[in-house]
Amino acid sequence: MSGRCPMLNRLDDDLRALQAADQLRDLTIPAGMQLGSNDYLGLSTHPEIKAAIRGALDEDGRVCSTGSRLLSGNHERWEQLEAEFANFVGAEAALYFPSGYAANIGLLSSILQPEDTIFSDAANHASLIDGIRLSPARRVIFPHLDIDYLHRALQQQKLPAGEKFIVVESIFSMDGDRASVDELLALCERYGAWLIVDEAHSTGVDKPIRRTDRLLATVHTCGKALASMGAFVAGSSRLCDFLINHARTFIFTTALPPYCAAHVHAGIALAREADGRRKHLLELSVHMRKRMKMLGFDIGRSDSQIVPLVLGSNETTLRFAKALSSSGFAVSAIRPPSVPVGTARLRLSLNTNLSFTDIDSFLDALIETRDTELVRE
Repeated sequence: MSGRCPMLNRLDDDLRALQAADQLRDLTIPAGMQLGSNDYLGLSTHPEIKAAIRGALDEDGRVCSTGSRLLSGNHERWEQLEAEFANFVGAEAALYFPSGYAANIGLLSSILQPEDTIFSDAANHASLIDGIRLSPARRVIFPHLDIDYLHRALQQQKLPAGEKFIVVESIFSMDGDRASVDELLALCERYGAWLIVDEAHSTGVDKPIRRTDRLLATVHTCGKALASMGAFVAGSSRLCDFLINHARTFIFTTALPPYCAAHVHAGIALAREADGRRKHLLELSVHMRKRMKMLGFDIGRSDSQIVPLVLGSNETTLRFAKALSSSGFAVSAIRPPSVPVGTARLRLSLNTNLSFTDIDSFLDALIETRDTELVRE
C-alpha cells in the first residue's frame, strides 16, 4: 500500500495518545512471585484437576463440542454440571456460559426491557456495564456503595412503570471492598426491586449469598477460585429457561468441549473441601491489609483478598510495577479506563500458595520502592 492510509493513521494516533498518557497496554508473561493472580485457592496446578481432564478425554475422546448447546454441542456432562453447581450455591438452577463476560452480557441484555430501570454501582465491572448498555432499560449509576443515594433514587415517583433492578459485585474487582447484600435485599423488598449480584471474586472464597425471592440472579466465574473456565448464571429454573431462549451469548456461541465440564467439576469438588485454604487466604489478607495500613499505604476500603495499592498517577504506578518486578514480584498495574482517572493502582490479589514470609518480603520491597520514589521527588 503506497502513501499513508487514513485508517492506519487513526490507529497510530490512538496508540500514540495512549503511550503519551501512560495508558498503553501490552501483553507480558508474568514472572516472579505471583501477586496479581485470581487463583485464590491455589488450585490451578492441582493434580486432581489434571487427572479429571485426562480421564474425561480418555472416556469421551472429543476435543471439540462441534456446535452450540442448542445444536450439536450439548452433552450430559454440561447438564450434570449445571445441576451440581446450582446445588453448590443453593439455587434452583444454573446455566453455564463460556466466560464471565458472556454471562453478564447475556443476562443483562436479555432480561431488561425499555420500561425497566436498572441501578448500577459506579464501580461495577466492564461486563456488567456493557450488558446494561446493550439493554434498552433506563440506567441510574449510583456512587460506589452509597446505599443512602440508592435509597433516595428508588423513592423517586418519576421512575418508569416497569421493573426495577439493582446490580452490584459481591467483592469489587478493582477495590476489594464488598457490597452490603443484606441491605440491598432489604431495599429490594421495600421497593419491589430485583437484585443481581456478580460473585466472580467471592465464588469458592465466601459462603454463597442467602437466596430470597428478590435475589433474581447471581453470576459466578469459574476461572478464579475454581481454577477452571467459564461462568454460571444461577437463579430460578424459569430464569435459566428464559436465558436459553433469549441470551444471545448463550445461543450463538460454540459450546466448550465436554472435557471442560469435568475440569469445572473437579474445581468445584476441591473448593467444597477447601476450608483450610479459605482460612489461610483470610489470614493472609488480614495480615497484608493491616501491615499496609500501618505503613501508610492507601488501600481504600479493601476487605478481601483483593488489596489495591492506590498510587494516583499512571507514571508512578508503572514505575512501582517495574521496580517490584525487578525485585521478583509479579504485580498488575491498573490504569484508566479500568479505574477512575487519578486512582491508578497496583492490584494485589492474594492466593493460598503464598506464605506470611512471602507477604513480608513483598512489603519490604514495596517500602524500598517507596523510599526510592521519595528520593526521586
